[in-house]
Order: sequence, then structure tokens, then C-alpha cells
Amino acid sequence: MDDLDPVVDRFAIDLAQRVRDAVAPSLGAPGARKGVGVAPGGDVTMAIDEIAEQVVEAACIEAGNIAFYSEDRGYVEIGRPRSILVVDPIDGTRPAAAGLESCCVSVAAVPPSPDATLGEVQLGIVHEIKSGHRFIARRGGGVQAEQPVRLSTNTDLGALFWTAGLRGRPAMPMTIVLEQLIDGSGMRGSYFDLGSATFNMTRIVTGQLDAYVDVGRYVVDVQPSLEAAFRQVGSGAVCTNFPYDVAAAALIVEEAGGVVTRPDGTSIADHPAVGSGDGYGIAVVASASAALHHRLLEAIAGGMQRLQAALGDGITVGRSVE
Repeated sequence: MDDLDPVVDRFAIDLAQRVRDAVAPSLGAPGARKGVGVAPGGDVTMAIDEIAEQVVEAACIEAGNIAFYSEDRGYVEIGRPRSILVVDPIDGTRPAAAGLESCCVSVAAVPPSPDATLGEVQLGIVHEIKSGHRFIARRGGGVQAEQPVRLSTNTDLGALFWTAGLRGRPAMPMTIVLEQLIDGSGMRGSYFDLGSATFNMTRIVTGQLDAYVDVGRYVVDVQPSLEAAFRQVGSGAVCTNFPYDVAAAALIVEEAGGVVTRPDGTSIADHPAVGSGDGYGIAVVASASAALHHRLLEAIAGGMQRLQAALGDGITVGRSVE
């Protein structure tokens, strides 16, 4: 893979900083959680999102010869792009609206083709909004971070410190799949829902967490009869991660020595890096080591078998949402 244009490299880092600086004063502010629209992927656009989106758009227009794909603006091409920036201006909108720490700016750079894949991500930046801490990874170049990079050595699922996202997904099928991990880690380990894929995944790099398990899209793909239940909870959309949620963080985890795959163990490298909405959702499992990853995939496979059995027994796994 060709090295990233140094102009794009510098601009991407500066862009993340500019978004962080613009958004930080609004963390937890009255009105930050007000809904102002709906993103192409189906999620609600809150007022604090729009502040960040405006900064991204203005900065890219000012820079020129760049394309970007953001959660709310979609694909925007300016001049003759040197690169495409895959941007989630605020990953963790709800934590940001609440003034919590688990919200980040995520910027990934891919070659200037709308057909670029996650395997072609050249640069990944995750910039924490509240703390200002930053992670930068270049493919083949390791990770730069203000905090020490240290991966957990734990492989015991009973002592697992891990996170997953349940927001916008029907609780019953998700809990059936994750039951072994949730119950098994209930005393010696812990399950967290921190509200941001990028924050979750970078906690693996800091050694605070062992793993991030997101199986939402995978559950629908394997059990399509559940799509209606997912759309009920997701206000008409299948709530899942999209490329802009994981493009930067996945590279950071991998360059730190961790592992990122789909929940069935296959590579995410061929997944589109540009796009959201139906056809672009992605489920991922990220962990600190190959040994732990293998055990997580086994637990997920067992959970999917339990879900299939529950559906076969006629157990109701979704309900109408008032």
C-alpha cells in the first residue's frame, strides 16, 4: 500500500483536534441532546452532532482536494481528492450530551476511491473529547498515544473486563447470545456499556478492558427473522456499527497488537470503508490477544446456538415498542 500523503496526514490530525476543540465546551450542556435530524444510517442527529459536522465540512472545504464521509453529511467530494476521510465527528453522542468521558472524534484515511475497504485504512485517529487524549495509528507504523500502550494478558472469561453495545437492539436476543459472557464475568470480571465503539476499542489499547464484543448486525444476518424486531427498537433502522464507527479504532487496536474480526472470526478487511445504512452495517469483536479472541468467538458461537434453539421453541424475543 502506498504511504499516505503527508499533507493529508497532517490535515486529518488537525481536523480531529479542531472538532474536539469545538465540541468540548458543549459537553453536557442544556440542549445538547435535542434531536435535530436523522443520519443516513438511521440514528438521531443531536444538536451537539451538528456542531461537529459543521466543523468537519468547513475544514474540508477550506483544505480543498479532499473527500470525506461523515455520519450525517454522507459522502462529500471537494476538488480532486488526495484521500477520503471517514469521519465520525462524535462517536458517543449520548455520552457527549450527558457530559461523560466516553465520547471521541474518529478520523480514518483511505485511498480516494468510494470502493475503498477497511483493509485499506492508512491512518486512524481517535481523539477523546473530554480528556483530549489522542491515539494515532499508521498502517505498519504502530500506535502513538499520550497514555502507555499496554494490552491485557487475561484469557479467563470469568475474569473478563469487556464492553458491548445494546442501544437500539432488542434486549432479549442480544442477551441470549451474550448470556455466557455477561453471567460468567459478573463477579470476577465486569461488563460495561460505555456508549462509544471508538472509546470501547481504545480501552483495549490502554489495558483497561480486555475486549469489545458487538454482535448486533451479525445476529440479524444469521437470523433474518429478527430484522423486524431490530427495526422496531431502532425506529425503523437496524441499529448497528457502520464503517465510520470502527475504521480508525480497528487499525489502532491491530497496530497495538490486538485482534479485530467479525463475530464469526472472518476478517473485516474486505468490508466497505465508505457508506452507512442498509448494506454497510458491521459487527466486530476486538480483543487484546489471539488466545482470548478464540475463546470469545467460541462463546459467541454458543450464544448463537442458544438463540436458534430459543427461536425454534417459539420463545418471543422481540416486542412492540410504544
